[in-house]
Amino acid sequence: MTTAIYPGSFDPMTLGHLNIVRRASRIFDRVVVCVMKNREKTPMFTIEERVDQARRCTARFPNVEVTTSDILLAEYAKNFEDPVIVKGLRAVSDFDYEFQIALINKKMNPELETLFLTSSEKYMFLSSTVVKEMAAYGADLTEFVPREIIQDVIDKTKNRRQTEK
Repeated sequence: MTTAIYPGSFDPMTLGHLNIVRRASRIFDRVVVCVMKNREKTPMFTIEERVDQARRCTARFPNVEVTTSDILLAEYAKNFEDPVIVKGLRAVSDFDYEFQIALINKKMNPELETLFLTSSEKYMFLSSTVVKEMAAYGADLTEFVPREIIQDVIDKTKNRRQTEK
């Protein structure tokens, strides 16, 4: 059984993320969406909220499961037999960064391979950061966020605005 690990902070999950999940689920027997902590980011949602959201968004894919980890990806991957890391790429700048991370992961775990999937063109501009900015201004999120979590994003954005007042 070939297992793909799709790591990310997913804060929140976007339709671009879901597109990568869908495509990976067609390539691999099993896809593990791993919600990870990113020390460089201040998340809008807690890790528990992000895991719940990812589970709701991916429930339609029978070979996809959602987990979380707070250890290095290369170490986490050792829990699986012959795993492949799947990373989505939107632009050349993504490749530069993700390629460096793939090399580090390979150095730490020589058995670990990384597969890069380019974003579908309609999601090339999309990021969680863009979604959060749009939500802050009350924009319609239906073209950017899975329907299962749109209300979560709206509610969290309203709560943050009220807290900041």
